[in-house]
Amino acid sequence: MDQKTRVTREGIRLYAPEDFAGMHKAGRLAAEILDRVIPLVVPGATTGEIDHAIETMVTEAGATSATIGYKGYQHASCISINHVVCHGIPSDKKLKDGDILNIDVTVIVDGWFGDTSRMYVAGKLPRKSERLIDVTYEALMRGIEAAKPGNTFGDIGFAIQSFVEKNRMSVVRDFCGHGLGQVFHAPPNVLHYGRPGTGPVLQEGMFFTIEPMVNIGRPETKVLADDWTAVTRDKSLSAQFEHSIGITPDGCEVFTQSPLGRFHPTYG
Repeated sequence: MDQKTRVTREGIRLYAPEDFAGMHKAGRLAAEILDRVIPLVVPGATTGEIDHAIETMVTEAGATSATIGYKGYQHASCISINHVVCHGIPSDKKLKDGDILNIDVTVIVDGWFGDTSRMYVAGKLPRKSERLIDVTYEALMRGIEAAKPGNTFGDIGFAIQSFVEKNRMSVVRDFCGHGLGQVFHAPPNVLHYGRPGTGPVLQEGMFFTIEPMVNIGRPETKVLADDWTAVTRDKSLSAQFEHSIGITPDGCEVFTQSPLGRFHPTYG
């Protein structure tokens, strides 16, 4: 690391103002790819076909997939359907009408990591699923609103948890957001639950993801025998949205905004 590198006592890197441009470029590509995926998510399509299209998009953009080869993983995306919480592996499984799914993509552009995920629906969106998606989306937005200098990571977690539980749903505790920048995963762990005023204080130059996973049922998860796929223990539906952000002097910038304004599947 160069001499400009600053790190907090918790080991969280503080990036320089000029580093935001690299994150915006990487984040925009990841978001553009998720925009281009929208017409591919239809009943009868397989998650393997969608993943292959994503891999092609990454390659054609001259970027690198951060997930291919990561800890042995061999796909350009994670695609998590219905009660799969996260890390669903693309396969020949066909989507059915009413399925909801999270697609998570991370790309590397000029050494910077762009990491984002959002929800999709194949066919007609069931009302119960729509409500789950709405609550999860709003929970992320509230977490982002709390991301500003002087607040703490506990403030972000509390903003998410209190909103979700007010809507009688639950926040997954087994997975969390993470620092990123010129690495895929770094300190801090960004918990989606917590108490106000606890945890490290947010400072200008911190880059990290906020990516709440919300279940209609209980929060407990289990990882399947493939060592990747995490599902709800009670088989209840789960949803997730993820943005990568950077802390600015007076708030934060979102690196992974949808160019089409389609981050939420029923908006735009």
